[in-house]
Amino acid sequence: MKKLIITALLVVGATLTSLAQLSMSPYSRYGYGLLNDNTTSTQRAMGGIGYAMHSGRQINVMNPASYAHCDSLTFLFDMGIDMTALWSKENGHSGRDLGGGLDYITMQFPVSKTVGMSLGLLPYSSVGYSFGSKIDYGKSERSGNGGLNQLYLGAGWEPVKGLSAGVNLSYLFGTTTNDLYATTDAGSQSLYERVMIVRDYHVQFGLQYTCKLSSANTLSAGLTYSPGKDLRGHTYGIYYDVKADAKPDTIGYMSLRHNYSLPDTWGAGINYEWNNRFMAEIDFTYQPWSKAKYAPMESFEQTRLADRYKIAAGVQWVPSPRGSYLRRIQYRLGGYFNRDYLTIRSNNVHEYGLSAGFGLPAPGSKTIVNIGLEYKHRQAHPAPLLKENYFCLTIGVNFNEMWFWRSKIR
Repeated sequence: MKKLIITALLVVGATLTSLAQLSMSPYSRYGYGLLNDNTTSTQRAMGGIGYAMHSGRQINVMNPASYAHCDSLTFLFDMGIDMTALWSKENGHSGRDLGGGLDYITMQFPVSKTVGMSLGLLPYSSVGYSFGSKIDYGKSERSGNGGLNQLYLGAGWEPVKGLSAGVNLSYLFGTTTNDLYATTDAGSQSLYERVMIVRDYHVQFGLQYTCKLSSANTLSAGLTYSPGKDLRGHTYGIYYDVKADAKPDTIGYMSLRHNYSLPDTWGAGINYEWNNRFMAEIDFTYQPWSKAKYAPMESFEQTRLADRYKIAAGVQWVPSPRGSYLRRIQYRLGGYFNRDYLTIRSNNVHEYGLSAGFGLPAPGSKTIVNIGLEYKHRQAHPAPLLKENYFCLTIGVNFNEMWFWRSKIR
């Protein structure tokens, strides 16, 4: 019955995940939207770390080399949801909003003693906003929705003890829509809509090396690389005179190939673990978006991209892995700083966050319920433009089942 329930959740989640990528930020109308970093609820509670982390009881999509450390009898299934409250402020005007939904679905299983595999569905980017402003002789209203998803299949292999390598192969798909309604004081209304449709693949490679410093102390290093590539799909604009009830005009239709691209992505991290009780990690991510292509389109605002870098750090503490229930709870803390890839009116977008969380063991099983709280602040720099403050609640359930155990016949 448990297997049937998990399978049903996977099917339902595959349907809902693409609908749940709801951003609430006007910043998401630029580029491909706000980017995600393949983190689970466990990792978000530790600042979004994971390049060097590996565990037989947690799925780590950030580095596919971690799949090689899957327990030979264990099937893992991890599903997370996100609930977010936003407070924003611009030119003395403030606003509030609520959002959330299903965040990700992942699963992992062993193939042999040295090979593990993982598959799942993750968000790559998200678009979602709605706001209005006054213009000469009228008003304008902007809204957007959609995002890009990753349906991935990955494998990790440990050829020699301590060294593992892995690869994630993803199908990248999704649609983003950005609308501008212009209404004049005379009563006329026009719609300018930009649509981008992506259907492509994406590859990520990973390495991890673990060194035993002593019987209780372990040091690990991780490295990931995703090659940049031209995107496949197409984009176009639509002009529509709403009041005249005329047929819409398609403008600026173009293929994404040779016009839009993703940059190389590098990730590196160092992880320290003591006696299966304490873990600390620091990560660095770099993406040279200034070298990526993002072609302008007639009648629409041009997007300029900047190099992105992010530094994150996090810790986890378990008082006693085999003690009483309260002593088996996992306590987590983390933080990060991110200079985003967007450039708005010659300003970069900066974001920083603090997070904390708990891993609550389910009675009578190895399943863990992960609860995390995040505070995030985002604004442009040096001119602040729009200031945003987020409070996020993340809940993930990490099912840990022994699917490959064969009972003895008596």
